[in-house]
Amino acid sequence: MDRGRAVGSYEGALRAIVHALKYEGRRSLARPLADLMRERGAEVLAGSDCVVPVPLHHTRRYARGFNQAFDLARHLGVPVRKALRRVRATPTQTDLPAAQRHRNVRGAFAMAPRAPSLSGAIVVLVDDVSTTGATLEACARVLKAAGAREVRALLAARVVAR
Repeated sequence: MDRGRAVGSYEGALRAIVHALKYEGRRSLARPLADLMRERGAEVLAGSDCVVPVPLHHTRRYARGFNQAFDLARHLGVPVRKALRRVRATPTQTDLPAAQRHRNVRGAFAMAPRAPSLSGAIVVLVDDVSTTGATLEACARVLKAAGAREVRALLAARVVAR
């Protein structure tokens, strides 16, 4: 990962908003949250060629009915590329310690079939929450191997260890 930015810490009102979007299906919250991401992450988006939402495994996407990262990405004002796919269902990262989170997502992502060329591109990975950065690092590795020149991250929230 070359650099990244989050709107704020995953606590208080921001945590409640992300939770409502992700677990209560309040998809109307994606636009105002993406507006905040665009505003506070302007330097991350500047000069980028596209945004790539972190994908859900198809079983989780089916159960949830949507991918919150895609909903956020489509409101950022930069072309969205569904360049990644999750090739392996992984247990939720929520209750895993840091070392297990990295192991959990190792090999879980690959380039999507018929993904556009990212050779030389500046790509911004988009996700709702990051705790250890394990998922972002796993995705960035795949994008760099596919030729992305730079991979940045833009998040709604970041868990801050106390």
